[in-house]
Amino acid sequence: MGEAILSDLLTEILIPVSAVIGIAFSLFQWFLVSRVKLSPERRSTPPENKKNGCSDYLIEEEEGLNDHSIVVKCAEIQNAISEGATSFLFTEYQYVGVFMVAFAILIFLFLGSVEGFSTKSQPCTYNKDKMCKPALATAIFSTVSFLLGAITSVVSGFLGMKIATYANARTTLEARKGVGKAFITAFRSGAVMGFLLSANGLLVLYIAINLFKLYYGDDWEGLFEAITGYGLGGSSMALFGRVGGGIYTKAADVGADLVGKVERNIPEDDPRNPAVIADNVGDNVGDIAGMGSDLFGSYAESSCAALVVASISSFGINHEFTAMCYPLLISSMGIVVCLITTLFATDFFEIKVVKEIEPALKNQLIISTALMTIGIAVVSWIGLPSSFTIFNFGVQKEVKNWELFFCVAIGLWAGLVIGFVTEYYTSNAYSPVQDVADSCRTGAATNVIFGLALGYKSVIIPIFAIAVSIFVSFSLAAMYGIAVAALGMLSTIATGLAIDAYGPISDNAGGIAEMAGMSHRIRERTDALDAAGNTTAAIGKGFAIGSAALVSLALFGAFVSRAAISTVDVLTPKVFIGLIVGAMLPYWFSAMTMKSVGSAALKMVEEVRRQFNTIPGLMEGLAKPDYATCVKISTDASIKEMIPPGALVMLTPLIVGTFFGVETLSGVLAGSLVSGVQIAISASNTGGAWDNAKKYIEAGASEHARTLGPKGSDPHKAAVIGDTIGDPLKDTSGPSLNILIKLMAVESLVFAPFFARHGGLLFKIF
Repeated sequence: MGEAILSDLLTEILIPVSAVIGIAFSLFQWFLVSRVKLSPERRSTPPENKKNGCSDYLIEEEEGLNDHSIVVKCAEIQNAISEGATSFLFTEYQYVGVFMVAFAILIFLFLGSVEGFSTKSQPCTYNKDKMCKPALATAIFSTVSFLLGAITSVVSGFLGMKIATYANARTTLEARKGVGKAFITAFRSGAVMGFLLSANGLLVLYIAINLFKLYYGDDWEGLFEAITGYGLGGSSMALFGRVGGGIYTKAADVGADLVGKVERNIPEDDPRNPAVIADNVGDNVGDIAGMGSDLFGSYAESSCAALVVASISSFGINHEFTAMCYPLLISSMGIVVCLITTLFATDFFEIKVVKEIEPALKNQLIISTALMTIGIAVVSWIGLPSSFTIFNFGVQKEVKNWELFFCVAIGLWAGLVIGFVTEYYTSNAYSPVQDVADSCRTGAATNVIFGLALGYKSVIIPIFAIAVSIFVSFSLAAMYGIAVAALGMLSTIATGLAIDAYGPISDNAGGIAEMAGMSHRIRERTDALDAAGNTTAAIGKGFAIGSAALVSLALFGAFVSRAAISTVDVLTPKVFIGLIVGAMLPYWFSAMTMKSVGSAALKMVEEVRRQFNTIPGLMEGLAKPDYATCVKISTDASIKEMIPPGALVMLTPLIVGTFFGVETLSGVLAGSLVSGVQIAISASNTGGAWDNAKKYIEAGASEHARTLGPKGSDPHKAAVIGDTIGDPLKDTSGPSLNILIKLMAVESLVFAPFFARHGGLLFKIF
C-alpha cells in the first residue's frame, strides 16, 4: 500500500497555515479598499499608485472629484443601505437562532435514543469485531458540530454583507476616475468575502476534527460521523438565508421595476422611487449574505461526505492522518491558487476600457482552474499513498492515487464547462439572449416563451457534464470519487465567490451613482461593471448547482452505506413511491417561494403606487419618498414567508425516515436530486437571460439593440416584464433549490443511525 510522502506533522501545520494566509490576504484586501475615503476632506487616493487602472492615461475624466456634496450624498446612501441590511439580518438571525437551538435539541434526542441514551461502548457499524464510542457521544458531538456549522455559516453571510455595503459607495467614487479603478475596488471587496469564507470554513472544520479527536482517539468512524453535523448546520442556515434574502430582494426589485420603470417611466435606481433603498438592501442580503452561506454549506458538505467515506476506507482503518485529510489539503491548495489568481485581476493586468471587464472576470475562472489542476496533482502525489482501498457498498475497492487526481480534476473542469455554458446562455454578447431581446418586438408574451425555451435548453450540456463526472469518478473511486469531484468543483471557491460578490457590489455602486445625481458617464461605467457582474453571477449559480448535484449524490451514497441498505431497487413499491414524491418536492418548494415573492411584491407595488399618488412633489423631485415603509414591507414579508419552505425541506427527511423507513427515504433523496437539478439550472438561466435581454436593449451598444430601444419603448417595456418574471426564478427559487437537494441528503445522513434502528413505523404496524 505504501505511505504518503507528506508527514502527519507537516499536514497538521500546512492546513491551518493556508487558512491563516487566506484570512490575512482578505484583511489586506479590506485595507486596500478602506483607503478609498468616504469623507470629502481627501481629494483622491495617493498619486504614487500608478497601477491597476488608475495611471494618468486611464483616467478618462476625473469627474466631480472636488464636488464634496456628492461624496456626502454617497456616504449617506451607503449608510442607509448598510443599516437596512444589518437590521434585516439581525431580525432574520433571531428567528433562525430559535430554530437552530430547537433543531440541535432534536439531533441530540434522535441520535441519543438510538441506544437508549446508553453510555456503554458499542460494536462499530462497519466492523463488528471492534468496539466504538457510545451512540450518546455521537449525539452530543453531532449537535456540537451542527451548531459550529450553523454559526460559521451565519458569520460568513453577515461578514459578506458588511464588506459589500462597505465597498459599494467606494466603488461609485472610484468610478469618477475611470472604470479601471472602480473595477479593482469592487473585485477586491469580493475577494475579501471569498477568502474570509473559504479560510474560515477550512479552519473551523480542521479545529473541530482535532478537538473531537481528543475524545474519540482511534474511533475515526464515530469521529467523522459526528463531523457530518457541520455540513448540516452550514446548509440549514444557508436555506433560510437564501430563501429569506431572496424573497426580500425580489419583492423590492419587482415593486421598484413595475411601478418605476413601466408605469412612471423613470430610470432604475431613481431616488424618487420609494422602493429603491429596499432594492439595494436586497442585493446585499440575498445575493451576498445568502449566496455566501450557500457556498459555505456546499463546501462543508462535500468535505464531510468525503471524510465519512474515507473514515471507513483504508485511510480510516489504518489511521493514516495525511491521507484522511486529503479533502482539507485540496481546500488548502485552493486558497493558495486563488490568492495567485486574484493578483492577475488586481495587480498583474490593468483594465483600460469597458470591454476588458468581462474577459478579466472569465480569465479568473480559467487561470484558477488551470493552476488548481497542477495543485491537485501535487496534493495527490504527496498527500496520498500510491495505492489504497476505498469503501464501496460493503466491499473495499483498490484505488491508485492518480485515479483520485482524475476524480478531483474532472469535477473541477466540469465546473468550468457548466460556468461557460451558463455564460453562453445568459450573456447578451451571444445569440441566445439576443434572440430573447429580439422577441420583445412583438410584446411580453413572445419574450416569455423565448425565455422559457432558452432556460430548458440550457440544461442539456450541464447535465451531460455532471453525468460524465459522476460516471468517471464513481468508476475510479466509488462514492469517495464523487465526493472529491464535488470538492474539486468547489476548490476554487475563493475566486468563485469573489466574482460572484463583485456583481451585487457593482449593482449597488450604479444605484448609488443614480441616487447621488452623478453624471451620465459615471452611471455608464457602473452599468458596464454591473452587466459583467450579471453574467458572472449566473456563472456562480451554475457552479453552485453543479456542485450541489455531486455533493448530494456523495451524501446519498454515504447515507445508503450508513443505513445498511444493500441496494436501492426502484422496482420495489417502497422506493418508487419515495422517488415520485421526491421528484415533486422541488416543484412544491418553488411554488412556495414564487408565491411568497409574488405576494410580497404585490404589497410593495401598492405601497409604491400609494406614495407616488399621495406625496405631493414626489415625481418632480421636490419631496422625499418614505423609504423606511418599503424596507419594512420587504423585511416583514421575507421573515414570515421563509418559514414554510424551510419547514418543508427540514421536516421531509425526518417524517419520511421515521414513518416510512430508509428505503423510501432513499427514493425521496434520489427523486429530489434528479428533478431539483434540472429546475434549478433552467430557472437560474431563464431569469439571467431575461435580465440581460433588458440590459441589451437599454445599453443600445449594437445596431440591432438600437432598433429595439430606447428605454421606454414598447420592446423595452416587454423586456422589463420578462425581467420582472425572471427575478424570483433566478434569485429566489433557482438558487434555493440547490440547498434543498443538499440539505435533505446531509440531514438524512446525520439521522441515519436513528432511521436504521427505529425508522419505518408505518410499515412495521401494517
